[in-house]
Amino acid sequence: MLDFIPDNPYILLTPGPLSTSKGVRAAMLRDWCTWDADYNEDIVQNIRSRLVALATKDTENYTVVLMQGSGSFSVEACLGTAMPRDGKLLILTNGAYGDRMAEMAQVLGIEHTKVDLGEVAAPTAGDLEEILENDPKLTHVAFVHCETTTGMLNPLAELSEVVKRFGKTLIVDAMSSFGGIPMDIGQLGIDYLVSSSNKCVQGVPGFGFVIAKKAELEKCAGNARSLCMDLVGQWKDMDKSGKWRYTSPTHVVRAFYQALDELEQEGGIEARYERYKENHHVLVDGMRELGFQTLLPDEYQAPIITSFLYPNDEFEFMPFYEAVKAQGFVLYPGKISQADTFRIGNIGEVYPEDMSRLIKAIRSAI
Repeated sequence: MLDFIPDNPYILLTPGPLSTSKGVRAAMLRDWCTWDADYNEDIVQNIRSRLVALATKDTENYTVVLMQGSGSFSVEACLGTAMPRDGKLLILTNGAYGDRMAEMAQVLGIEHTKVDLGEVAAPTAGDLEEILENDPKLTHVAFVHCETTTGMLNPLAELSEVVKRFGKTLIVDAMSSFGGIPMDIGQLGIDYLVSSSNKCVQGVPGFGFVIAKKAELEKCAGNARSLCMDLVGQWKDMDKSGKWRYTSPTHVVRAFYQALDELEQEGGIEARYERYKENHHVLVDGMRELGFQTLLPDEYQAPIITSFLYPNDEFEFMPFYEAVKAQGFVLYPGKISQADTFRIGNIGEVYPEDMSRLIKAIRSAI
């Protein structure tokens, strides 16, 4: 059957949607009934148990809620459900996706403090300690693990330790890191971790998920600011049979099941992390040889997506983009205000040899 799945005309070197395997695309070639056990029990519940096992060894104390829509839908559902009406949220932001959480909090009427660190600085444990010491009203802390605005990898373990020491509830947007960077959210004390189907697990867009401590989620009944994005309501229905409260993206869910199989076949998150790191190393070494500089210092850089500065004042992104696309690679424009940049993703069905071919294409394009 895979012979009938056409090859993509180009590789998506973006942070998601990203290039997927023929197996993942082929999994979407049949229809599913949302009432049947072969979908709800064999696929949905299987996905849920596997996601929790990928996230932590402490599987008894965590659960996962799948949520229709893009990853941002799941972030908003998490904030809108996890935050009690009398709670106060601290949002540490150093890019567009942290900013988006603050915008969500504003729209949802959640009392919050936004601490903007700029786009090229990482929060520190000392920063966080000072903030929490000076504002005892804060009950929850949220930040992005890998900020795809720049490729910044924020210090998850250090920040988590401070949040737990102060007894606060921790929400982590791990959209671009879960499945591609090893972590144990139970050991880290993360209460809510949010990601989506079309990132490092290498599925296609259509749903996100929140991996949560059961004890925390149980406290949240009645918190939700939305009927459709009530995590507790979705969780209760899913726990009964695997059925989503409202229509689920069946084809996307089946593709994600296949993507989980392929993650296991690759050797799990550790093996995928090593591939992504090698992709990144081949990319950065090659780009530096061509005269491009990275936006971030190496110690801040995640092996997920890499920002590069324009090489000179005459450089124009769109002609460069089109020249590279004509050779089979799609890049990503920059998203920061402080410098002219573009971005290249290292994740998806992409391998070091693809990165080597990309460098040749870029050499030709410039």
